[in-house]
Amino acid sequence: MIPLLGLAGEAGQLLSEYKKWLRDGPSHVRFVDRVREELGDILWYTANVASKYGLDLDDIATANLAKTRGRFGEDVGVVLGSCDKEGESFPECFSLTFKQQADGDRVIVRTLFNGEQVGAELTDNAHNDDGYRFHDIFHAGFVAVLGWSPVLRKLLGRKRRSVAKLDEVEDGGRAAVIEEGIAALIFDYGRNHNFLDGARGVDETLLKMVRGMSAHLEVAEQPDALWQSAIVQSFAAWRQIVAAQGGMVEIDRSARTLRYVEAVPNASATAAAL
Repeated sequence: MIPLLGLAGEAGQLLSEYKKWLRDGPSHVRFVDRVREELGDILWYTANVASKYGLDLDDIATANLAKTRGRFGEDVGVVLGSCDKEGESFPECFSLTFKQQADGDRVIVRTLFNGEQVGAELTDNAHNDDGYRFHDIFHAGFVAVLGWSPVLRKLLGRKRRSVAKLDEVEDGGRAAVIEEGIAALIFDYGRNHNFLDGARGVDETLLKMVRGMSAHLEVAEQPDALWQSAIVQSFAAWRQIVAAQGGMVEIDRSARTLRYVEAVPNASATAAAL
């Protein structure tokens, strides 16, 4: 308890010195010296806490560097989504189309792949219009950036049936339900953050939750930076789709990009959507 309280106290002292610098400016002539001293105290208490729990600071630093690389893009991730069996891989590049239409007092979205509808017609499933009917854009984003989507595998007929364990675990019902849960979680986060309009990233707390939900699946190998890119790109395309009340997105797995394309009259002949 003593070193933990000491660690908190010294962090407070460091903030206090910064407060004085904001208040006094150049007249706080010992600011850098005081920062050095407070950081030294923080390091001492940090080492003390680590020792009490049998932890090694070198191991802690190494793990933190790996985490940082994964969070901010130095870790390029692994290649997912491909399979040796023909017809069981996601295409390297393909398009998905979202078509919105009125159905009585409801608004529905039909999704097309190569001009044919895949999956069920979707609504917001909510009392108020929030655009959730277009949420399958996130599945497209997962494929584009992560190379992963059990939901899209099933809808596009790309389940890896030639490998029984992959078909059962990675492409099966539980994995699909988890992915739908992740999409719902991400969408709820977006509702509370202006749907990421103007944002370049997401909170680490969200990434931890997403990684925790998918920890036993192959996508666990992908770093935080790719998850963040998938989320940010998906929301960018989603905002455009909602504004246009439909349209086409292009998925490029090799470039790890998801791009909205303004719908054209003959788009349904070449596009698809979930």
